[in-house]
Amino acid sequence: MPNTNTEFKYKAREALKDEQLQQALVGVKQGLVNNRLDAIKVVPEFESFRNDAAAVKQHVLENLDLYLEEFEENAISSGAIVHWAKTAEDARQIILDICKQNNAKNIIKGKSMVSEEIRLNEALKNNGLDVVETDLGEYIVQLADEPPSHIIMPCIHKTLSQITQLFRKNHTDIHKADKNYSVADIVNEAREVMRRKFLSADIGIIGANFLIAETGSIVLVTNEGNGDLCSCLPKTQIITTSIEKVLPTLDDASLLLKVLARSATGQQITSYNTLLTGPKQDNDKDGPEEMHIVLVDNGRSKMLKTELREMLRCIRCGACLNHCPVYGSVGGHAYNSVYPGPMGSILSPAIEGLEKYYDLPNACTLNGRCESVCPVKIPLTKILRHLRNEQFKKRLNNKSTRFSLKLWSFFATRPKLYHRFNSLFINALNIYINILNRCSAIPVFSSWLKSRDFAPSQQKTFQQIWQSRKEND
Repeated sequence: MPNTNTEFKYKAREALKDEQLQQALVGVKQGLVNNRLDAIKVVPEFESFRNDAAAVKQHVLENLDLYLEEFEENAISSGAIVHWAKTAEDARQIILDICKQNNAKNIIKGKSMVSEEIRLNEALKNNGLDVVETDLGEYIVQLADEPPSHIIMPCIHKTLSQITQLFRKNHTDIHKADKNYSVADIVNEAREVMRRKFLSADIGIIGANFLIAETGSIVLVTNEGNGDLCSCLPKTQIITTSIEKVLPTLDDASLLLKVLARSATGQQITSYNTLLTGPKQDNDKDGPEEMHIVLVDNGRSKMLKTELREMLRCIRCGACLNHCPVYGSVGGHAYNSVYPGPMGSILSPAIEGLEKYYDLPNACTLNGRCESVCPVKIPLTKILRHLRNEQFKKRLNNKSTRFSLKLWSFFATRPKLYHRFNSLFINALNIYINILNRCSAIPVFSSWLKSRDFAPSQQKTFQQIWQSRKEND
């Protein structure tokens, strides 16, 4: 097994060979991208929404302590219990203590990337608790004993055939082995299993899309309604969320909801948009008797002091993943992180260290497509370039890479020498290709050319071609 610094390259190569994965990823490349385009076409002011959403999120980051204090005060006033977790370990321990105090045995969960980040399921299972994911995608990857491969569509890497096989193996009492299953059959079978879990749960754990400072409320966005059932059926509710999710007002949440669904799945609005404020009150017909809100930092306060701070504007829509040619080719598991794609290439090194996730900032062509669709206008390519600079400063690159970069810098800062060298290189390349009659054997580039065709040489450098056209105009 490769070491951490080369794991992305290893897993990416394996992903490119996986025919079923490549088949499943077509849905990302076509469906989600086209759905987003259709959704924003009918909203002429969408670009204005993006500008306003980015401004709101940036304002929050600049005043994060004030809004968190306001949220805590109003959440407590509504009857919720607020917990602060500096690290992932703190968050896990807080939740385990709540489970112990309530003598809990059965836990149901709604989809929460923060709970994935703090590795909550593993901790709960290691302490003897039965944990079931109720989001269909999360439930499928739980049965497969795999992490999610996409932040909004956790099992997008699975084909219908693979899911049917999983259900056949795990639902022996209700699965019809002789039937050709459709998507509707999968959903109905999962629903039948989930109903039992919902009714027997002691604690429900969910995430939060937004926190509202002015009311102490939680905004939960889902398409299946499972989050609502996790919230209102168990006696005890736990909400795991990160500190940057806070917004000043309900009006701000309304604005963010306008860009979230359109950017994520191409919907005008998600099926369920739920506002939760405190536990069950005397005149409420349902709801939890206890509401615990666990606010997780896990490195975010440190990010605020760095060039990575703008990444905290992220609203977890997944648009950057959907439009990323690298993600679309290798899927989410190649990143070996909770957060894949462009967002993960920044968040993972920021949270767990650049040394651990050395490869991820380089898993990008810097084409800028992710940045152009981000609903809160995060300068993703700028931040990725910053991380690459940090790699060089910390001497995390291998010797050959550092030598190549220094050589490039030497020529690039000396224009006349650079142009002369380029001319010599082009001439040598033309001779080399003519002799071998193929491009794949070019030294240094041979790995790159295994899966790509080298463009035919134009016999001149870019600068020479540009100068010639300029003179002819």
